Amino acid sequence: MRTRLSDMLHLDHPLIMAPMFLVSNVAMVKEGMRSGVAGCIPALNYRTIDELRSAAQALKVAKAEYGKGAFGFNLIVNKSNPKAAKQLEALCEEGCDFIITSLGSPETTINAAHRVGIKVFCDVTDLRFAQKVEALGADALIAVNNEAGGHRGDLGPKELIEQLRTHCSIPVISAGGVGTKAEMDRMLGYGAEGVSVGSPFIASLEAPITDDYKQACVQYNAQDIVLTERISGTPCTVINTPYVQKVGTRSPWLERMLNKNKRLKKWVKMFRFYIGMKATEVAAQQVTYKTVWVAGPSIQHSKAVEPVQAIVKRLVG
Repeated sequence: MRTRLSDMLHLDHPLIMAPMFLVSNVAMVKEGMRSGVAGCIPALNYRTIDELRSAAQALKVAKAEYGKGAFGFNLIVNKSNPKAAKQLEALCEEGCDFIITSLGSPETTINAAHRVGIKVFCDVTDLRFAQKVEALGADALIAVNNEAGGHRGDLGPKELIEQLRTHCSIPVISAGGVGTKAEMDRMLGYGAEGVSVGSPFIASLEAPITDDYKQACVQYNAQDIVLTERISGTPCTVINTPYVQKVGTRSPWLERMLNKNKRLKKWVKMFRFYIGMKATEVAAQQVTYKTVWVAGPSIQHSKAVEPVQAIVKRLVG
């Protein structure tokens, strides 16, 4: 099926492998490109700017070799990411097909990326923000619905896609609730011109995480996904492991109290984001009794740890 997304990125299928913190890597994106889809990696998965540059260079070489697919990077564009300016500079110098922005104004990213021919897609959860980023020149909207993994939206896929399609003119890429071809077709039927899929790729052979994390995505189901405030201060979906059940999903009482102070709120959220990201990093790379695994309800369809290409085939048919 041809859509504006597949035409824009020259894809065989209108599918983006979504950027996942500490999960997405070059090996995964390469296999996605081999399958004719796009892949995206969070810039924050790289500790240094040189490592980010090396990843972009490796993916450029792979794309030239395969002659298909596309690759991009995800930028956190608010103050919780002090590396954002340097990351953007590196990506514009090295080149990539697209950048996905999250958690802030994409204006600086759009202006810089467009000067060097890079497309910019923006995470949105409602019409108000979608119209703002379209006015700033975004090339497409990543419509994050209430079935997404990680930081999800509040609206259901159908309602969100139809709102954005009616009131915006740029392509809508649906994020959340896709683990099978039937679910992908459902989102396209609502009017999306592509899908962004993350959680099904956690249980992939190429993912650089522990076997326990991958097996958890195979063993647990959609009903085992809960929202917790303990990762970033903003509700985030995780697997409801015994440890998560023990500590609960609400922020500590002191943190909740400090968040009511307008002067302190920003700093409290930045501290919670830092602590949560460190905890997620430990969980992805080693198993402890404090394991917290981020995932979305679409792990329902992960029945085994498989190669990326097999997962893509399951999604596109």
